[in-house]
Amino acid sequence: MYKYLALLCAGLLAATFATAAEPDAATREWKAGENYFVIDPPQPTATGDRIEVLEVFSYACPHCAHFQPHAEQIRKSLPSYATFAYMPAVFQPMWEPFARAFYVAESLGVLDKTHQALFDALYEKRTPLRSLDDLAGFYAGYGVDRDKFLSTANSFVVESRLAHAREVITKDGVDGTPSIIVQGRYRATGASAGGYDQLVELVDWLVRKAHAEQQKATGGK
Repeated sequence: MYKYLALLCAGLLAATFATAAEPDAATREWKAGENYFVIDPPQPTATGDRIEVLEVFSYACPHCAHFQPHAEQIRKSLPSYATFAYMPAVFQPMWEPFARAFYVAESLGVLDKTHQALFDALYEKRTPLRSLDDLAGFYAGYGVDRDKFLSTANSFVVESRLAHAREVITKDGVDGTPSIIVQGRYRATGASAGGYDQLVELVDWLVRKAHAEQQKATGGK
């Protein structure tokens, strides 16, 4: 009995020390060049005075599917002076149909309904979606006309947005997904932060850092 209590107490003590050793988000020291990377020169954003948090992702990336709940957590917890956006990457040819599908969904106003649903179809239901024709069938289930989907996916507007995304991703130094870009100034990943939970904390810290820098530059306006 006493031996059991001693072991129990020892276990509880070890757990206490382990908890105490893990810094919380407020006290953690995030290091440039290690936990996050400075983008030099800073790149312009599309969000005006609001701090931009941009996730570079692909539906074809299983890591992005795993990160999606964390991305949603980031989006919902942003302060009023910040906003969240997605940018699809095309790091290999098979990713391009998914990037086109993202822009179609966004332009036709169905992204809120289809973003998580497409991840679910690919990684939970194992639905074989590889081509634009396959994806047209998927989006048809959300009220998108197949012909409209295909014509939009191959439109000049989508071509332009793909070209813009490639330029932004290159200038921001993104070489993998998912990656988070804060205000065109800072880049971070789950690997650099030490995990997806830590990346959520780091993004919060970077948003506040970018906002403080913005306030200082504009005299608090």
